[in-house]
Amino acid sequence: MEIILKQYIANLGHKDDIVDVKNGYGRNYLIPQGLAILATKSARKVHSENLKQRAHKEEKLKNEALKLAETFEDVEIKIGAKTSSTGKIFGSVNTIQIADILNQKGIEVDRKKISIKETVKEVGKYTAVVKLHREVEVKLDFEVFSE
Repeated sequence: MEIILKQYIANLGHKDDIVDVKNGYGRNYLIPQGLAILATKSARKVHSENLKQRAHKEEKLKNEALKLAETFEDVEIKIGAKTSSTGKIFGSVNTIQIADILNQKGIEVDRKKISIKETVKEVGKYTAVVKLHREVEVKLDFEVFSE
């Protein structure tokens, strides 16, 4: 029996895969639980059309992310922070502050798409990674200075 998976199932396949399973497993478990649908002729046609639409939409999102990535080339970010006499920051610099500065410069980025590998607790230069798309990442250099 061939079925189309609606989600990832361990040792079977990923979402939208067409797999061959035993009749009992398909009819008694996968289909009633809503994990799969029977791969009939009409279901295959709808499935292939959905995959085409999803691929087209994904390509459009990737192109938009690439255009947005070009705007990051000339961006300089400087973040002022209160520091002690030794250069340690009271608190830390986080993705919220970087997202706010980018928004002020006219670049709309969700803070959840920004990641900083190390904790920023001292004055200096650091690098953040902005993940605009699954395949598009931009390295963003920023500097923390003492106010």
